[in-house]
Amino acid sequence: MADTAVVWFRRDLRVRDQPAFLAAAGAASRSLALFVLDPALLRPSGAARRTFLYRSLRALDEALGGRLLVVHGDPAEVVPAVADAADAASVHIAADFGPYGTGRDEAVEKSLADAGRELVRTGSPYAVAPGRVRKDDGSPFRVFTPFRRAWTEHGWRRPAETDASTVAWLDPAAVDGGPRAVGIPDDDPVDAGLPDAGEDAAHRQWTAFLADAVTTYGDDRNRPDKEGTSRMSVYLKYGAVHPRTLLADLASRRSTSAETYRTELAWREFYADILFQRPDSARANYDRAFDALPLASGREAEERFDAWREGRTGFPIVDAGMRQLREQAWMHNRLRMIVASFLVKDLHLPWWRGARHFMQLLVDGDLASNQHGWQWTAGSGTDPAPYFRIFNPVVQGERFDPDGDYVRRFVPELRGVAGKAVHQPWALPGGAPAGYPEPIVDHRVERQEALARYERVKAQRR
Repeated sequence: MADTAVVWFRRDLRVRDQPAFLAAAGAASRSLALFVLDPALLRPSGAARRTFLYRSLRALDEALGGRLLVVHGDPAEVVPAVADAADAASVHIAADFGPYGTGRDEAVEKSLADAGRELVRTGSPYAVAPGRVRKDDGSPFRVFTPFRRAWTEHGWRRPAETDASTVAWLDPAAVDGGPRAVGIPDDDPVDAGLPDAGEDAAHRQWTAFLADAVTTYGDDRNRPDKEGTSRMSVYLKYGAVHPRTLLADLASRRSTSAETYRTELAWREFYADILFQRPDSARANYDRAFDALPLASGREAEERFDAWREGRTGFPIVDAGMRQLREQAWMHNRLRMIVASFLVKDLHLPWWRGARHFMQLLVDGDLASNQHGWQWTAGSGTDPAPYFRIFNPVVQGERFDPDGDYVRRFVPELRGVAGKAVHQPWALPGGAPAGYPEPIVDHRVERQEALARYERVKAQRR
């Protein structure tokens, strides 16, 4: 057995259910815990995600007894340098399947190999690693429902039984040389209220969900006026908990709501698989026929984009969602679909502008889920015939916020409007309350315009 290994944390900021710990403990008598502050990832992250990351790192460092080495720089340079300084024969990771992560790990692997060291991949951030679930002929799935069936039939491992004591951690101060250790950065200024960070917070949130909201999840998950969702997306994003752990806890539950939650986890894994198949779809239309879709541009388009970003479109359910995003660095999933539909089908703006805005503000911003969630709504993704799904913002508000409580919470100008009338303030006697804007578009007109623009896409397919 080699004397030292490195455990390089990335999207797995926890000590429980860590297969990489078992691999490291089997390869070396002691391990150095490492996290790299990578400028290529920090730069495009918004303040909320950076701050949540820093708080998650502090929680991890505490769990490791203060033995987390944090360095700054290009991983292809600093990881091999750390391994060299620690005289580590192997570096252990959970595999990354994203476009950037894949290339980064290949570069690190080559640099390590050049020095006679090994990069060891054990596990991934998913219950089933992207690329593993395939059709009988070996080709990848492009449609969710058959993917979910195959994913369920494939199954997943039980959670690994690990904790901080699974590995004998090396004190970073004992490492002579290598990249300079840096402190975990101070929080960035964030106006939004963020959830508690770290593995313990993740398990508290999950335990609370299992004790209550899971029983009504199937009915309440689309109701933004209720606390009907798990709020686990941010913890899955940073790997404070593994989806395998959630699935294990759900295994004994046979309710419709539990099955619905499993399906939502399958969507996360489906989008990761799609991005793995088509890395270009992070920035471009998955269905390239949509490249022909005419898009709005010019001064009016920019003014409308600003109104959408700021939550002053004049459509209360849209504005409530966009203001929740600013206030909480999070948005209810039903609202993500509503505001996305409004941007691409009422304002005729490109989905990637909305996706970029989300990634700048969302604390749970996950590239695969975000980009392909937007493409699902835009019609350019994997769904075979979705473009005609054009959400009416008034109908959506009345259906999913029937008493108007969600709108009144986030749009203070409308707090004096009772009941579902809040969804059509322009129809009130005397019009909308002072300070609340008139609708910036006529939805009926823009719906027809969206369908007319779609004719260009249809023509491209002929």
